[in-house]
Amino acid sequence: MTSAAETSAVDASADDGTARTAQQAAKRAERIRLLVQPAIIVLVVVVLLAYTFTRDLSATQKETLNASTLFQRLSEHVVITIVVTALVLAIAVPLGILLTRNGYRRLAPVFIGIANIGQAAPAVGLLVLLFLATGKTGFWIGVLPIAFYSLLPVLRNTMLGFQQVDPSYIDAARGQGMSSSGILWRIEFPLAVPYMLAGLRTSLVLAVGTATLSFLVGAGGLGVLIDTGYKLYQPLILVVGGVLAVALALFVDWLGALAEAYLGPKGLR
Repeated sequence: MTSAAETSAVDASADDGTARTAQQAAKRAERIRLLVQPAIIVLVVVVLLAYTFTRDLSATQKETLNASTLFQRLSEHVVITIVVTALVLAIAVPLGILLTRNGYRRLAPVFIGIANIGQAAPAVGLLVLLFLATGKTGFWIGVLPIAFYSLLPVLRNTMLGFQQVDPSYIDAARGQGMSSSGILWRIEFPLAVPYMLAGLRTSLVLAVGTATLSFLVGAGGLGVLIDTGYKLYQPLILVVGGVLAVALALFVDWLGALAEAYLGPKGLR
């Protein structure tokens, strides 16, 4: 007769096997997605551009839907996204680390609340308010509100990543004589990277999507095409601008997924 202990051991082993199988299936699905997603993006963009450049265009459409203009608007959008991402990382990561240190934890609700305001407020409202406050338009008037809007995911995930580090690891490192800075950069930071990358992925997608509104303050981007198509009743221009914006957002999301899959610590992948 099988004892209760043996039965429990068998059940636990079966549960472990099921969990491993599910985890392996999830990893395979993610690898497939990482291969398929960029292929679909490229296919959609190529088909759209082939259709656009092989049909007879009106004078208005030719003025907007040409290689030079499309490249200019796409470049503006990419530059806005890169600068926003750099600002978010430069602010949110050091601040998130600081707010997990002894003596600064009590300030965390204040900064999280401020970042929540940026996320809760409509992006177009932030752009307009900065324009009204400064009386200026241009690149930075478009970038700064978008950076504020995209700040929360990286800040919150950075804090979460450091908070989830097992205290026993830190105690063991201290027992071996490791300094506080050594513990921070050699133990806590690597273990927090997966959380930070997840937050960065979210912020990137938010930045790309919100950057379509930057045309309102003269910062350029693919939103110019969308606005032109809408105002001039040109569906083709509107569709090209919209599809390129969506494709760029999906491409950035793919880059974020790629970073999550391959830039984290090897032992946690």
